[in-house]
This record gives sequence, structure tokens and C-alpha cells, in this order.
Amino acid sequence: MTAVALEMSAEVDYESLPTNNVAIHMLAGAAAGVMEHCVMYPVDLVKTRMQSLQPSSAARYNGRVLEAIRTIVKLEGVKTPFRGINIVAAGAGPAHALYFATYEASKKFLSTKKSGHHPLAHGSAGALATLVHDGFMNPVEVVKQRMQMYGSPYKRSAQCAYHIYRTEGIRAFYRSYTTQLSMNIPFQCTNFIVYEFSRYHLNRDNGYNPKAHVLSGAAAGAVASAVTNPLDVAKTLLNTQEASVRPSGSHVQGMSAAFRVIYQQNGMAGFFKGMRARIIHQMPATAICWSVYELFKHLLKSRH
Repeated sequence: MTAVALEMSAEVDYESLPTNNVAIHMLAGAAAGVMEHCVMYPVDLVKTRMQSLQPSSAARYNGRVLEAIRTIVKLEGVKTPFRGINIVAAGAGPAHALYFATYEASKKFLSTKKSGHHPLAHGSAGALATLVHDGFMNPVEVVKQRMQMYGSPYKRSAQCAYHIYRTEGIRAFYRSYTTQLSMNIPFQCTNFIVYEFSRYHLNRDNGYNPKAHVLSGAAAGAVASAVTNPLDVAKTLLNTQEASVRPSGSHVQGMSAAFRVIYQQNGMAGFFKGMRARIIHQMPATAICWSVYELFKHLLKSRH
């Protein structure tokens, strides 16, 4: 067999083998999820604080992420940018394992042709994967964002989760679920469509190409995060329940109520709070997620 034939065979195996191996998808997805959330966690914390509708004077940042992180470390200690990372690391692995396994299986089932770009199939598969992922991760997001807020009274994630359950009930962990889905379904559909489109054009031979995976992931993260930022602001409000903006001290319930509060407090500008930080967070995070996922697919396929 010639060198060209061997190379073509390896490229076909790289794409064809993993679609039939659920274990590879789950292991690669778990690794990708943990890396995505943990590596960029300090930026995620800044994004959450920048989305606060009525931040205290000590938590007002000028939109520059690195300067905000330096301020947080100076005023609150070096551990603060990582507050809540433990529960995210514990939840991201299994959530992303289910997420990528669902995506790959759905993509294979929905694609009518074996090759080429299929945006409808990729978008639909992304929506199905998001339903599975968010059902697992929504309680984790609630605890994480309560831990991330300035002046959070919680020292440990378990303490935070128990306090939420005791004072607000189990529904508090899913108060933002419909908003999360309303945000993440278009986010992930855009993510998968842009990623697959970019990868298709940057990596025509469908082989393992780290540069193409990183660039495609970064483009997907930037576009998807910019489009869905208003919904992310609403989700943050529903998760954190900022006491200073709640009407009559009651809890904000539902996406429409969150939109009303955001508009009343900050006008249209409120829906774009934290957008720069979110894009700065999602571009490398999505690039890391996709590149780690593709790397583990490649490595696990070789072992298989």
C-alpha cells in the first residue's frame, strides 16, 4: 500500500470509527468538558460579576477581564477567582460525556449523506445534546454562580447547595432551566453549525488537524456567545437572585420576568452586560473543548 493510500485510510478511520464507539465519545467528551470549564474558570467568574445588574462599588469593573481578575485577587484573595470550581469539575465530566455521546449518535442518525456539511442535522443533534446536558448541569450552574457573586456568604459548594435546598426548595435548582435551554439550544446549534462548517472548509480531508479544530472552535464560541448574551444575562439573574433588584424582595421567576427586571434596571444596555467577557471566555473555552475532544478521539481511536 502506498504512503498516500495509508494516509487516506488513516483519515477515513479517524472519522468513521468514533461514530460507532459510544465509549470513545463519552471519554473524549468528559475530558473536553473538564478542560473547557476549568481552564477558563476565572474569566467565567468575571463574566458572572459583570452581568450583575446592581453591583456594589467594589465589584464594578471597567470591562477589562485581566484587570478585573487582578482587582479580585488584590481585594479578595488569590483563591477567589476559583471559588466554585470543584462542583463544576465534578459535574462537567459526566455532563459532557452524555452531551458528546448524544451529539455524535444524533448527528450520525440525522445525516442523510456520509460526507459533506449538513447544518440541519448538526443543529438538530446539538439541540438534542443540549437537552441532556442542561438537565444534568443546571443545578451545578446555580451553585456555581451563587459562589461566584461578590460577597458570597458561602465557603464551600456543598454548603451552598444545602442552603439553597433548605431555604428555597428543589425548584430553585431548576428556576433557570427553561431560560438555560432557551439560551443553550440556539447557542449549541450555532456552535455545532459554525464549528462543522469551519472544520469542513479548513480541513477538507477530515483527518486529525489541531489547527483547524482550534480555529473552528474559537469561531464557533465567538459567534454563539455574542448571539445569546441577552439570555445569559437573564439566566445569571435567575440563578443568583440579586437581592438589590428583586421586586418586593420576592424571587424572580421565569425568563419573561427576568427580562422585565433587566430592562427596568438597565434598559436595553442591560442585555449586553458582560458580553466582552463572555466572548473572551467562550472563544478559548470552545476551542479547548473541541480540540481536546478531537485529540482524545484521535488517541482513543489509535488505542482501539
